[in-house]
This record gives sequence, structure tokens and C-alpha cells, in this order.
Amino acid sequence: MAEPMATQDRANSVEEFPCPDSAYATEIIAVEHYTPRLFRFRVTRPPSFRFRSGEFVMIGLPGEKPVWRAYSIASPSWDDALEFYSIKVADGPLTEYLQKIQIGDALWFRKKPTGTLVLDALLPGKRLWMISTGTGFAPFAALVRDPEAYEKFEEIIITHTCRDLAELTYSKQVMASLADDPLVGESAGRVRLIASTTREESALMGRVTKLLESGRVYEEFDLPPLNAAQDRVMICGSMAMLKDVRGLVESLGFDEGANSKPGQFVVERAFVD
Repeated sequence: MAEPMATQDRANSVEEFPCPDSAYATEIIAVEHYTPRLFRFRVTRPPSFRFRSGEFVMIGLPGEKPVWRAYSIASPSWDDALEFYSIKVADGPLTEYLQKIQIGDALWFRKKPTGTLVLDALLPGKRLWMISTGTGFAPFAALVRDPEAYEKFEEIIITHTCRDLAELTYSKQVMASLADDPLVGESAGRVRLIASTTREESALMGRVTKLLESGRVYEEFDLPPLNAAQDRVMICGSMAMLKDVRGLVESLGFDEGANSKPGQFVVERAFVD
């Protein structure tokens, strides 16, 4: 994929505002806008920065009093750059300005990554479900490109629900790239994307909770129903979806996991503004 080329005066420069000791100073190296609401961007990766695929960091733009927000890292832990997937909020404390970034601009992120959507927080299983809405797909974009996911699970099912078809572009883009991925290309046939919309007409419509509860997902994609003995679940997206899917899996006997005590499902509670 060709990276967009753009330059501008670097108003948000590292030189103008010294980066806090608790953060890294990076530079925007790619920006791609998908819809009036969604875009992705890539930044340089400091050589000393380490994280686990699925974790998030606090990011901010240089300033005297920067606003910090949690963003899942959408690139896998082996990537030499860091990718983020963001919503645009016109009056958001951070995204009002973040959505205007261009190549060459500076960005800060806190040095300590964290998060519950990591493979270490799940017990061994046969099938891994990654259930997402909107920008909640971001951590799964990292995990699906991590070889460890395929070492631990025989099959990976990703559900991504958005309002319109255009908002599914990023997840479809990531999935289309898997076959040519140097580390997971041979395993690309073991992962499936189940994309659905809630507003625009599409082949699969409806909230993911309803699609699971009705059994439609299982029937149309020839999948066995969720089973706590074999399946593991990661959930990331809107608060309403998190609540509903969490309630669903708990009703099926799934226990929530954490880094200190692995379980059968995990939920990410960190959100962008």
C-alpha cells in the first residue's frame, strides 16, 4: 500500500514543547482517512519500546498541557512502526486536533503499555473469538498479525460491526493483507472476518449480540455455538456491546481472565475520546 505523502510546518514540534520523561516523542509517518469518522496513522517506533500485541498506550499531542487518551496499538509487537486506528470527534479534547495530523507532525505516547486483550490473559483453547465494534477492531488488527495467536489457537474468528460498509474498510484491509504477511501468511486460512452493519444494507445486518443469540452467525458461517470448554473470547468496542456480549458469555459459563489469572474471556475498557 502506498503511504500518503504530505508535509506541513511542524507546529506541534518536539523542539517547541519538550517531551515529558514519562513519554516517547515520535513522528507521524503515514495517515489514511477512511470515512469522515475514521482514520489510521503510523508513527516511528522508539528502539527501546516493547509491548505485547493487544495492549494500549496513552497518546497525546505536544503542548504545554497535553490531553492524554488510551489508544490500542493496531500493529503487532514485531512491527518496526506503531499503528493506531482512530475515530474523529469534532469537539473531542484530543481527536479534534488528532484528526488533522499530517506526515512529519510530532506525537507523544506514554512509555508504559498495558491492557487486558493479550493472549497471556486467556486459558488454552481451540478457537479464539475476537468480537469488536467500530475502532474496537484495533487491538485485533495487532493480534491477528502475531504468530503467537496461531500457535495457541487452531482457528480465529473476528467479528466487526459498524454502522456502514465504509466503516469496515480498515478491518477488511488488514484481513486482505494477511496472505502476504511474512510471519503469518501461511496461517491466513485459519482466520475469518465476520463483518456486519447496523444501518447500511449489507449481507449481514444486526448487532453482534443479536446475531450470536439468534444463532445466525453459527448457521451462516458453519460454526459451533460458543462453548466455554473450547472457545476463548476477546471483546472490544462500544460500552453497550461490551455489556451485552459480556453478559452473554457469562451466561454460557465463561469466566473473565486477567494477566494475573487467565480465564475464558477478556474485555478491554480503555477508550479514545
